[in-house]
Amino acid sequence: MQNISLKDRKEEKKKKLCACLQQAGLCEKNNILNNMLPLVSIIVLNYNGKKFLKDCFDTLLNCTYPKLELIMVDNSSTDDSVALISENYKQVKIIQTGSNSGYSKAYNISFKQAKGKYFILLNNDVKVEPDWIEPLVEAAEKDEKTGALQPKIVSMIDKGYFEYAGSSGGFMDKYGFPFLRGRVVNTIEKDYGQYDDEAEVFWTSGAAMFVRAEALNKSGALDEDFVHHMEEIDLCWRLHLAGYKLKVVPSSKIHHYAGATIKQDSFMKMYWNHRNSVFMLIKNLEWHNLIRVLFVRSIIDVLAVLFSLMIMNLVHMSAIIVAYGWLILNIRLVLKKRKETQKMRSVPDKHILPKLYPKSLVFQYFLKKKRTYQDLKLSRKK
Repeated sequence: MQNISLKDRKEEKKKKLCACLQQAGLCEKNNILNNMLPLVSIIVLNYNGKKFLKDCFDTLLNCTYPKLELIMVDNSSTDDSVALISENYKQVKIIQTGSNSGYSKAYNISFKQAKGKYFILLNNDVKVEPDWIEPLVEAAEKDEKTGALQPKIVSMIDKGYFEYAGSSGGFMDKYGFPFLRGRVVNTIEKDYGQYDDEAEVFWTSGAAMFVRAEALNKSGALDEDFVHHMEEIDLCWRLHLAGYKLKVVPSSKIHHYAGATIKQDSFMKMYWNHRNSVFMLIKNLEWHNLIRVLFVRSIIDVLAVLFSLMIMNLVHMSAIIVAYGWLILNIRLVLKKRKETQKMRSVPDKHILPKLYPKSLVFQYFLKKKRTYQDLKLSRKK
């Protein structure tokens, strides 16, 4: 079998993508000849991730999409990550934040320097398929109201299974508990093609989020006060408020190591998730919906505290209590963020709430044993 060079593969992929866009009336013939495909900026966030970077950037350099800007934004690593990239990957632009400033601040800094029509927010612990970008560009170019997309994300560790943080697109119940096509709470499904359809979702994974740069001007960038976890879901909610759609495109696929930053059962992860999910509800819901939802959510969390105490899971119990403590002590900041979010809103809740799962995920998962997205989808129809 004849070997095909990366250059030839890129040219072939470019022709195929341009043909698709031309068929949709989005790419004129003269533009194909002039290589007028949109520039995509891939922004890899790094903090002491040297052990992942070679695999990540080697696969990125093997991508067949021809118009890429590769960026690594580094949160003041101490493990020679910057030296590795600067010495071995001259094509990569390095942005140094000067401190370990967290996910949101690092990306917000890089947004101001990236030049692409589209940005891809990418974890450093991934390997990508060579042709993963083309389906995302094609989907975005077909509909200018598509604000964000994600690929299908499978586990690099558990072969054949979805990955915890991304799977095949994100959803959320009306009380602020997220889940995915492929992962509900801690139940991760095997990938046998059951979620290979392109579909609208409520949120796209921050492990590999493809976002329209123009959309960020309307929704606002990532909220730096979230610090860790769920900041991408908050951004996605604001994209909905700004009138954009979000989708998963499973014909695009990447592999994610997952769990490389904070362990799933750690105090910090549980704290950030509880704190930020309630923070997000307060920011994004209209008042009449917020009062009702927050009342039920607080009952759910009180029951979770009591159950954790009963089974002596003091880590989970204290994480919830400390999360609410932060929200109470910082209520002025929370309300300020709410005011800013509601000011940019252009779409009312009545058009957004139908995109949320209308039942309690906690009740469905723990009491009714609905352990997969397909189970939840069926229960929603009843």
